[in-house]
Amino acid sequence: MQKVCSKLLKLGFLGGGKTAQAMAKGFISAGLVEGKNIAASFSVNDDVNRQAFSDMGAIVDTDNIAVVKRSEVVFVTVKPWVVPHVLGLVKQISAEKLFISVAMGLKLDELEEMLLPSARVIRVMPNLPTFVRCGACVYVRGSKATENDCSLTQNLLEAVGTCDEVTEALIDPITALSGSGPGYVFTFIEAMADGAVKMGLSRDLAIKLAAQTVMGAGKMVRETGAHPGQLKDDVASPGGSTITGLSFLEQHAFRYIVSGAIEAATMRCKEVSTKKE
Repeated sequence: MQKVCSKLLKLGFLGGGKTAQAMAKGFISAGLVEGKNIAASFSVNDDVNRQAFSDMGAIVDTDNIAVVKRSEVVFVTVKPWVVPHVLGLVKQISAEKLFISVAMGLKLDELEEMLLPSARVIRVMPNLPTFVRCGACVYVRGSKATENDCSLTQNLLEAVGTCDEVTEALIDPITALSGSGPGYVFTFIEAMADGAVKMGLSRDLAIKLAAQTVMGAGKMVRETGAHPGQLKDDVASPGGSTITGLSFLEQHAFRYIVSGAIEAATMRCKEVSTKKE
């Protein structure tokens, strides 16, 4: 996609929590925008998050309308149940703006109905590792979003990880995979470390090695392009420790449990959407 970002781009964040901070820091670090061209709104007593944005050189405010007026692109980063109220406040000044929503469960048609017809909307699903610029993000274009809007969104999100365009029908399984996935991986790291501690390693060393192992394995899958099954076979020598450990995992339905977790989380996402509707 064509590079369309500029340090002169004016970004706004409606809500300044961890996700907003991770994105803003990534955009600044990547040289896509300057801190002084970022504005963020906060509740009156949200001192911690307000200070985090101030430290980036951003403009901080308690007025959502003021933030939108200053911005060309507005990230909607408040909690999902707050979105209707916040977008209602800024609806009359939403013309010709690009709104990028990270709110889980709110569909594009719902978001578009909360704004003026000429407002453009893109829905994104980032995940927690955006905080360390290693996120897995996807986006869905709204009915009014232009090719430039999509290019801009992709350029920005690639500053904090990977970014792919998808259809809205895939958001629930993606949420279950990459959105919830860090929780599964953290649990896996902890479990591997527990086993190592049981076998005599110190807790600190066990966690360090487990985390590095997971990170390295993921990088090999991404960079080699090899199928995970092939990489697994490459490290599983006949009669060795790896194949013995893998056999134990298979005896306890490891694959079934992990794939079942993705299915269960997907169904939960669908239930939340259905209840909201």
